[in-house]
This record gives sequence, structure tokens and C-alpha cells, in this order.
Amino acid sequence: MERTTFCLLFYIRRTKLNRNGEAPIMMRITVNGVRVDASVKKTILPEFWSAAKGKVLEKKRETILAEGVAERIIGLYALGNSTREISDWMEENLGNRVSAETISAITDRVLPEIKAWRSRSLDSVYLIVWMDAIHYKVMDERGCAVTRAIYNVLALDSEGHKDLLGMYISKNEGANFWLNVLTDLQTRGVCDILIACVDGLKGFPDAIQSVFPDTIVQLCIVHQIRNSIKYVGSKHQKEFMRDLKHVYGAVNKESAETGLFNLEEKWGEKYPIVIKSWQDNWERLTEYFQFTSDIRRMIYTTNTVEGYHRQVRKVTKNKGVFPNDTALEKLVYLAYRNIRKKWTMPIANWAAIAQQLAIKFGDRFKLL
Repeated sequence: MERTTFCLLFYIRRTKLNRNGEAPIMMRITVNGVRVDASVKKTILPEFWSAAKGKVLEKKRETILAEGVAERIIGLYALGNSTREISDWMEENLGNRVSAETISAITDRVLPEIKAWRSRSLDSVYLIVWMDAIHYKVMDERGCAVTRAIYNVLALDSEGHKDLLGMYISKNEGANFWLNVLTDLQTRGVCDILIACVDGLKGFPDAIQSVFPDTIVQLCIVHQIRNSIKYVGSKHQKEFMRDLKHVYGAVNKESAETGLFNLEEKWGEKYPIVIKSWQDNWERLTEYFQFTSDIRRMIYTTNTVEGYHRQVRKVTKNKGVFPNDTALEKLVYLAYRNIRKKWTMPIANWAAIAQQLAIKFGDRFKLL
């Protein structure tokens, strides 16, 4: 009589983690050497699974917390999960609910990391720096919801990688605020910034001239266009935009100046404030014309930092009002910590861009 062999094994697929970092539990049945694998329709955190025993580890609360649940809570928080969602996850997976206060205390563990990150040393030279703000509602000391701005300083380093140099929470902007930001960068080791791209930040041009006097400041063309069209009558907007394109879309600065002259001739009487805005900011709106098309695309708009902001908002979008500035800074930093994992490669066409910048700026940026 032929002997029948039977084996039952449970294991997890560590390469198939879900959004919460959990692995599916699998069942392997082997009969007479014929193997069949199937899911048991359950998931578990890898750190709670014993590969040697093929089963779940004993779940004592104190042991679990010591084995990484705190990091898991921080990870869930960093993905934008609410305290209720995190508590539900804890109850489902560990059999214990946790309060919002406990979750806040656990996520406070990143505060020393944030402090160290904000004071870390920086490179001596950055090729391009984009600066822009993202706004949130925060409860102030009176218990009122007020608007807070986080000003992010996103940079391109000398190897073509993105790097967030700092984030600064402020109630309002101005020359003094920007002087403090730029002085902070300088104190942490920055000696030169080749190009700064900003969205008409109040007081910024004066501040950067005092700290980094050789920096080229390019105002965001896209924001200038948006601000202009708001003050043009709806029946004229299409025609005005066609004429305006001859300004910002010109092949060089001389052609752009001709386009602006023609724009004033045609629209100056109807929309003098719009035309004056272009004239008053002309030099800083047209710095990009001195560069090649590859670099122009990078600096004529603040889209690079706005793209970063869109990724941050995916995490913060469900937060109505933050209880304080610390809670805001904590979540935005954790979102950044996940985003930066993708910044492993130089920007597209880096080799050509690096050579063009080296030629343009000479001793200020050397490739070799």
C-alpha cells in the first residue's frame, strides 16, 4: 500500500505588503510532493510573525510596543491616517485601542529628529532654489483657527538631486522674515545660490541681496500671468493672453521687450495696472532668457516646489485644523520623510544642464 504524505505550512509574503505595511498570510499544502499555495485572507505586520514557528507571535502589549508598534503608528500617521483610523487599526490587529493623546505622544518621538534635521549642515553651493508657501489652519493660543504658512526651500544640489533645505512656519512674510531664513541657510554652511525662483515673495529680493548678493532672482512667470488675467475683463481674456504670449514666450529678451511694448500700445489704456506690474518687475521676470531652454523650463516657474506641495497635500488633505504649530510641522515633516525616498536620481537631462550651468557661472560652479 502506497504511503500518503501530507504537510501544512503557514507563511507570509513579505514582498506583497499592503498600504499599512501588512503582509498576506499564506497556506501551503503538500500532498505526496504536490504543492498548492493559497491565501487565508488575513494580513499581519511582518514583525509579529514567527517564520520559524509558522505562526503569530505572542501579543503581550508591552512586548509589542517594544517591538515596533510605535514606529508602525508613526508610519500610519505619516500616511495621513487620522487618530481614529490608527486606533481602529490597533484594535483590529493588536486587540487594544489607543487614545488620540497616546498617538500624539508616540508621534512626538520624531520631534528630536526634526530638530536635528533643521540644524543639519548644508552644502556650500546650491544651483537652483525654489521657494513657495503652503497654507494650513491652526488653532492659536486663544482657541481660534488662524492661517499659518509653511515656507519650503527646495533646492537642486551640485549633483543634480533635489533637497529640502528647510521649512519655516510664519504668520506673515516680509524682508525681516526672509533675512532670518537666508541667514539660517548661511549659518548652516550655504555660501552661494546661483538662481532663486520665487513667487513674488514680499521682501525676498531685498533680503537675498544682503545675504547672497550674486544670486539671480527669477520671479515665477506663471504666477505673474495668473495675477494679470484676474484684472482683465472676461470678454478680453483670450485675446489678451494671445498677445501676452508674445512676451513670455519670446525667443529672447529683446523680442519680449517688443512684445511688452506692443501689449502696452494695445491694452495700456484699458488695463494700466496689469501692464505696469509687468514693467515694474521686468528685470526679475526675464532673467530666464539668458539661459538655454533646458534651464528656462526649470526656473521660469515655481512648479518644482508646487509639485512637492501637491505630494504633501495628499497626506494632509483630511486634516481640517491642526491643534498647534507643532502638530502641523510634525505631519508635514513625516510626509517629506516619505517623499524624499524617491529623490535618489539626478533630474532629467542632468548631464547637459550641469555643463550649461558650469559654462554660465564659471568659478562659482565647477564640474571637475
